[in-house]
Amino acid sequence: MEVAPEGGSARAETDEEAEAVLFVVEGQASLTVDGQTHVLEAGGYAYLPPAHAWELYNRGQSPLRFHWIRKAYQEVEGLDHPDVLILNERDIAPTPMAGTDGKWATTRFVDPSDLRHDMHVTIVTFEPGAVIPFLETHVMEHGLYVLEGKAVYRLNTDWVEVEAGDYMWLRAFCPQACYAGGPGKFRYLLYKDVNRHMPL
Repeated sequence: MEVAPEGGSARAETDEEAEAVLFVVEGQASLTVDGQTHVLEAGGYAYLPPAHAWELYNRGQSPLRFHWIRKAYQEVEGLDHPDVLILNERDIAPTPMAGTDGKWATTRFVDPSDLRHDMHVTIVTFEPGAVIPFLETHVMEHGLYVLEGKAVYRLNTDWVEVEAGDYMWLRAFCPQACYAGGPGKFRYLLYKDVNRHMPL
C-alpha cells in the first residue's frame, strides 16, 4: 500500500470477518483502533483482529508505504479472537535458528504458542554467508517479500536470484532453500497460515 500525505481512510476494512497485519516499511502511519491512536513508523507492526473497526491516515509530509495482509479469520470453538497488537521490530529480539550460530534468525511478533492466531507474519534475517542448508517443505503456502539485501533462493528445482523489493509466493510442499551471499544482511517479511488444518 502507498498513501500520500493527508491520505487515508476512516473505514479501511468493511468485512467484519477479516483480520489484518500491517507492517510499515517507509513513512509514518496514524492508526486508530478501539478508540486509541498509535503512530507506526518503519518496522511498525499491527495485528488487527476481526470485528474491530480501525482507520489509518498519513499525517506526515512524505509517502507512507506499508504491507497490508488480510484474510478471513478461521474461528475455532473455545478460542477467543486474538488481541490487538501494536509493536515494532526494533523492540523484539530475533530468535536464532538452532545450530546456525545466530546467522539465521526470526523476529516473531506473535507468541507461537498462542493458538488463537491462524496466521503469522514474521521477519527472517540471514547474515552474509548464511544458508538454509537443506531442502525444506511446508504444508502451508508462504508469501515472502524481500525487505533488504540479496540472496539466491531455491524454488522447486530452480535457483532464483532475489533482492529487496522482490516478492515470492510458494505453494504448499514447494521444496525451498536459501543462500545469502551478502555483502549485507538478507531480510524478508514472511507470511504463513498456522494452527489450523489445511482445507480439504
